[in-house]
Amino acid sequence: MNKLFVVAAALLFSASICRGQNIAHAAKIPENIEKLLQKHACLACHKADTRVVGPAYMEVAKKKYTKEQILELVYNPKPANWPGYPPMTPMKHVPKEDVLVIAGWINSLAKK
Repeated sequence: MNKLFVVAAALLFSASICRGQNIAHAAKIPENIEKLLQKHACLACHKADTRVVGPAYMEVAKKKYTKEQILELVYNPKPANWPGYPPMTPMKHVPKEDVLVIAGWINSLAKK
C-alpha cells in the first residue's frame, strides 16, 4: 500500500510539472518585455497567463484593446472594465513609449 501511494504521488507530481511547463511555454515573455514589466513593477500584480491581483495579460489580450486604449487604461484605470478585481492604481509614471511596447506584446497574445 505504501509503494502504491509513493507511485501515485510521483505520477501526480510529474503531471503537474509537465502541465506547468506547457503553460509557461504558451505564454513566454520576451526578455525585453520582461525587463520593462519588472522595471515598472507590473509583475507584482499581473502574470502572462495567471490571475494574480490583476488579470493575466492573456485575459487582457482577449478584450482586443488598441495599444492606445491600453495606454489610457494604464494611466486612468477603469475598474468597471474588470469586475471582480481590485482597482488598479494609475501608473502615470510609466513612460508612454514603454506602455506602448508592453501593449503591443499584450495584443500579440490574442493571436496565440
